[in-house]
Amino acid sequence: MLKLIYYVPESHLELTKLAIFEAGAGGIGNYEHCAWQVLGTGQFKPVKGANPFIGELDTLEKIPEWRVETIVPEEKASAVAKALQASHPYEEPAFEFLKIIEIN
Repeated sequence: MLKLIYYVPESHLELTKLAIFEAGAGGIGNYEHCAWQVLGTGQFKPVKGANPFIGELDTLEKIPEWRVETIVPEEKASAVAKALQASHPYEEPAFEFLKIIEIN
């Protein structure tokens, strides 16, 4: 089992969650669409060659972003990553998968 963590502006919060859930994320036992989210501040500076969704080249941006965490079966990780990237507005969305050790 993996934990997916990603960051997204509010404009695409629900769209990205729906996309990853449809690709197989967010299932825990008899529950679907499970996630945890919290609002924070992201920062980035687009440089030459970037085509930013938000902001301008060579200007440091600080914007509200949601951190979303959910569970993903390892066999669904590739499909979930592709769904996230396809539904996310950023050229380079920040996301990671962490391995979860299950203890019975």
